[in-house]
Amino acid sequence: MSTATTTQEVDLRLIEGLQRHALKKRDVILSNGTKSSYYVDVKQAMLLAPLARLVGQRVASIAKELDAVAVGGMIVGAIPIACAALVAQQGDGLVAFIVRKDRKEHGLERWIEGPDEFLQDGARCLVVDDVVTTGSSTVAAIERVQEADLIVAGVVSVVDRLAGGAEAIEAAAHAPYRSLVTIDELYPERPDRS
Repeated sequence: MSTATTTQEVDLRLIEGLQRHALKKRDVILSNGTKSSYYVDVKQAMLLAPLARLVGQRVASIAKELDAVAVGGMIVGAIPIACAALVAQQGDGLVAFIVRKDRKEHGLERWIEGPDEFLQDGARCLVVDDVVTTGSSTVAAIERVQEADLIVAGVVSVVDRLAGGAEAIEAAAHAPYRSLVTIDELYPERPDRS
């Protein structure tokens, strides 16, 4: 079996799993304040072993391809993705980090939590997020990583809602962005599709 076939099979299982466990077809208000007739709750899906394995394998593979030594992003969405990548990696070279929404006000007062010895100046990081709409939370994580003198090697989301976030992320990161799944693949019959 070729690698392309294996990747296609993984992608299909990921799409099917997200359709079953993450796609919620009901009216919601998104974090950016806009109304939507559907919600993609990737966090819920990532707490299931089969989907965590699929995402972890893909993210760990991308981290290796980009020579990233750390994977992480904004709290809470990035946590299960980064942890899944740690477990799925070949070897033990990849570590995780978490970007806080607010600087910790006690102790070391950090924006980024992770193993100090790996998160030194110039360390290559793969920034991850669960769902990208406008990209604002991903961009905030990218900015914190850059302020810490770490290098953004790339950015990965599990789902891209195709609402302009990719452009904002690439402009902030100056690095490649990719999603594992787009909303067109996940919910092709959605009412707001252009």
